[in-house]
Amino acid sequence: MSAEGAGPGPQPGPGPEPGSEPGPLCPEHGQALGWFCDSERRPVCAACAEPGGRCRGHRIRRAEERAEELRNKIVDQCERLQLQSAGITKYVAEVLPGKNQRAVTMASAARELVIQRLSLVRSLCESEEQRLLEQVHREEERAHQSILTQRVHWAEALQKLDTIRTSLVGMLTHLDDLQLIQKEQEIFERTEEAEGILDPQESEKLNFNEKCTRSPLLTQLWATAVLGSLSGTEDIRIDERTVSPLLQLSDDRRTLTFSAKKSKACVDGPERFDHWPNALAATSFQAGLHAWMVNVQNSCAYKVGVASGQLPRKGSGSDCRLGHNAFSWVFSRYDQEFRFLHNGQHEALGLLRCPARLGVLLDLQTQELLFYDSASGTVLYTHHAPFPGPLFPVFAVADQTISIVH
Repeated sequence: MSAEGAGPGPQPGPGPEPGSEPGPLCPEHGQALGWFCDSERRPVCAACAEPGGRCRGHRIRRAEERAEELRNKIVDQCERLQLQSAGITKYVAEVLPGKNQRAVTMASAARELVIQRLSLVRSLCESEEQRLLEQVHREEERAHQSILTQRVHWAEALQKLDTIRTSLVGMLTHLDDLQLIQKEQEIFERTEEAEGILDPQESEKLNFNEKCTRSPLLTQLWATAVLGSLSGTEDIRIDERTVSPLLQLSDDRRTLTFSAKKSKACVDGPERFDHWPNALAATSFQAGLHAWMVNVQNSCAYKVGVASGQLPRKGSGSDCRLGHNAFSWVFSRYDQEFRFLHNGQHEALGLLRCPARLGVLLDLQTQELLFYDSASGTVLYTHHAPFPGPLFPVFAVADQTISIVH
């Protein structure tokens, strides 16, 4: 009810029961707090609730009504808590044991799956190892047999040449002029026979063929083992002295960003590329196995690979353009076209997806350069050829940015 126009104000409620302690009193009027003001959300006395009191115009009701309302809310809350407790008890007693059992069952099945699959991988690796070792042995035997055959052949040739020489020397020593003239036909035949024995020539049949160890499966597993984890990669940084004026180098020297306008801040020097948007790493390699990863997902035009230190830096000719000379070997992307480039030869690569991270693996012991898509675990391209050392990681970007990952 509203205190205004309500007739006489609230009458004082009954006093405290005999023997009970008096409740708190209104600090303003010293009367019992027998009423409740909904507007101020607090108990008030009868004087506060009168039309002229501080709670005039407020909704006023007896304190016991408010207390009864709170008791009902507490009862409702207790019932809800009881139901919630019952639900939790049932969940703990019935659901969690089932979840636990299912977790144990699924973990056991997962272990079996891991063991089964790795067992198959091990079996496949062992079979591939056996096959390749047998192939190496057969190639060794073939080369050995070819060398033995050559030894026999040239031993016979030496013996024949020695016989011919001995015969010719005998004629020269023991025959007089007339006898020598009479032996002219025999001399001619002996000479012709000797000329028929050719000098030894280089033959690939006498060399061990290293291609016998090449295996797509082994290459895939090897590349994944090295590049599947960044722990196996080198800490490659860009040599800022080589960075083209068309590129911006990050402070950590790992990110190259293309700019259509040449930077005027670049100080020209003999190491700097002055036309093509190229850059070399500060590190070079002459031996061993080396790997690095490049984030290329933001660029639609880039080149990544290796280059000899002899790569020219000045001018717009092909001798400075990556992949268009004998000094650079690169994986190239331009829009949706992917290629391997070297010495002006372009080999198109039919990729189904654009690699986000491009791994580069350089094995100078086997003279092998490999490009790898880390997301799919796919070897994109492998190049075998003698490399002139030292080799530098090389980069070019003509769209957005590329970054060396470490």
